Amino acid sequence: MGDIKIMVSGGKANAGPPLGPALAPTGVNIGEVVAKINEKTASFDGMQVPVTVKINGDKSFDITVGLPPTSALIKKEVNAKKGAANPKTDVVGNLTIEQVKKVAEQKYDSLNSTEPKASAKEIMGVCNSMGVTVEGLKANLAIKALNDGKFDSKF
Repeated sequence: MGDIKIMVSGGKANAGPPLGPALAPTGVNIGEVVAKINEKTASFDGMQVPVTVKINGDKSFDITVGLPPTSALIKKEVNAKKGAANPKTDVVGNLTIEQVKKVAEQKYDSLNSTEPKASAKEIMGVCNSMGVTVEGLKANLAIKALNDGKFDSKF
């Protein structure tokens, strides 16, 4: 019948808009869909998560949960509500290289890189635009340190 793509708060989907009105014309049990979405997104509590609900012809459904945006994963790691208003001067948190590696591994399938160090550089680039330091260094300097081999033992 079709796919419904929405962003939900991890573990907190409900039958209200935008999900309920999108599901109502399909004839599926909205309560079941909401319960299944909440079950599958519980580990992303507090983050917006992309969800696709595929409605089959027999009114059964399949749910696919995507990963939250990289910035949401970084904010979770540094316990920040939002990125810096001025990332050139403000710092909202600091990531260790292990945390950068963890976020890179979580996002690996959706990143443009195929090697762990290159994936880490992509994550550090997002940190740079959010005002998040890496190992106490501005993200662009952390990328340079990674290129110079400072963190090779971690990869």
